[in-house]
Amino acid sequence: MRVLQQIHSYILTRALPFSTLCFSLSKILSFCAISPVGNILYAERLLFQIPNPNIFSWNSVIRGFSQSHISATTQSVSIFKRLIRRGHPNPNTYTLVFVLKTCSILPAIQEGQQVHARVIRSGFSTNSFLQSSLVNFYAKCEDIKCARKVFDEIPDRNMIAWSTMIGGYAKLDMFNEALALFGEMQKAGVVPDELTMASVVSACAGLGALDTGRWVHAYIKKQRILIDIKLNTALINMYAKCGCIEKAREVFDEMPTRDSRTWSSMIVGYAVHGHADDALSVFAGMEKSQVKPNNVAFLGVLLACAHGQLVYEGQKHWDILLESGIQPSMEHYSCMVDLFCRANLFQEAYTFIKNMPIDPDPVILRTFLVACKKNKNMEKGESTGQQLLKLEPSNPENYALLSSLYASCSSWSKMGNVRKQMRDKGLKTTPGCSSIEVEGTLHEFVLGDWSHPEREEIMEVLSDVLRRVTAFGHKVDVSEVCHDVGDEVKVEALCEHSERLAIAYGILKTKAPAVIRVVKNLRVCGDCHEVTKIISKIYEREIVVRDRVRFHRFVGGICSCKDIW
Repeated sequence: MRVLQQIHSYILTRALPFSTLCFSLSKILSFCAISPVGNILYAERLLFQIPNPNIFSWNSVIRGFSQSHISATTQSVSIFKRLIRRGHPNPNTYTLVFVLKTCSILPAIQEGQQVHARVIRSGFSTNSFLQSSLVNFYAKCEDIKCARKVFDEIPDRNMIAWSTMIGGYAKLDMFNEALALFGEMQKAGVVPDELTMASVVSACAGLGALDTGRWVHAYIKKQRILIDIKLNTALINMYAKCGCIEKAREVFDEMPTRDSRTWSSMIVGYAVHGHADDALSVFAGMEKSQVKPNNVAFLGVLLACAHGQLVYEGQKHWDILLESGIQPSMEHYSCMVDLFCRANLFQEAYTFIKNMPIDPDPVILRTFLVACKKNKNMEKGESTGQQLLKLEPSNPENYALLSSLYASCSSWSKMGNVRKQMRDKGLKTTPGCSSIEVEGTLHEFVLGDWSHPEREEIMEVLSDVLRRVTAFGHKVDVSEVCHDVGDEVKVEALCEHSERLAIAYGILKTKAPAVIRVVKNLRVCGDCHEVTKIISKIYEREIVVRDRVRFHRFVGGICSCKDIW
């Protein structure tokens, strides 16, 4: 910049023709605005010193601010507004693209909508570059309906438009829509790039669709799509989240280079599978490779220690986290509370929460409330439950947990009062939903929902399962059903839990040695966990269940979680 300033001074002290002067200054401005070694503030000052700066100069400054750190990004919109007020020169397509990029980063939905209106008024609405930018803007602002509307209006969609729309769906957990659009992209004959495929792989991970994920991986190799670090990391996540941790490790081991996200993904993958020793080993390898552990890596290690009840290792890595200079997040604190609660160190968990430098969030309080129920500590549990209701009065899960505490202590009147509060507020708990992929098609089952076209066959399998499990000696644990009703009704309710319907469908439609893989939105209840162990033994089937907390791998009557989850 020092040399550039000297050149700037030299130009100003020479009697150059006006056109030459303006051209030279615009070049200096462009370098200052866009170059990594430039100075965007210097460029901004220069913009308003140039007599009648052309649109190239305005665009350079707008673009420069859009690439700056987030606190300076808003200046890009401000510069654009000054250009509009001047009325000359007129913004071109590049101007509008740079401003839309800024609006997507902030995000600034209202300003972006105004830019969209200007695009239409300026007659640029058919410009494919601008259309893709609009799709990106609405997708980044999570207005997916408007993003799709603009996308559908593009007559000749390029790869960027397809990739942006698929990525927008994946970001909002609209995984089925992402995969469906990818199918349309293939029919349109548009070849995706590694960025597109990372979004598609992420969608497979979100759905737990292993067969589809395997096909996508094969497609990537067949099309010779560049598998960069980001795509490899997405593949690791996909295999881990689909219950195939061995394949995730295979992808990890084949990578020539790994960044902190890659190491973190492998650590978290092992953690949610309950492979605590492997997670600790990878973390040690990360340090040995001189890749600085990030907050996610520490989160994965603490999660692994919690699932493995490794209290000493958890406390040791907590100390390492504090010494590393990384500010612990609420998630890190939550993992430590979870570690103590899973190890049944109730008092240690209570003390840790009390000594936290920040107020516990609802996740930590819910974790502790579950521990209170386990320890039948009505006093602390009731206090924690009331605290939760104050923090989140509209979250039905809080009422359900407090109700469950009262039910475990047979305090039916208090349980009824909590249930009444729920009814009065019109709150309903999220129903259990489980999915299973069979021959590339996902089948979803909801608690007590018998709308599946093969319901009669599923009911027959469930009846056979109940008969054989009962003959095996299993006694139904009805304590999970928090209703003051008869045991027969409770047993019937447990038999209709969504994961049992999904497992029954897996038994119906697949044969050994095919693994039955189920994804559930809630935590597996104790009775379903015990029944699934028995099913894996008497039917000689391997069953993998991904619930909200972790993976359970049932083989021969034993679960990988060792009955701690």
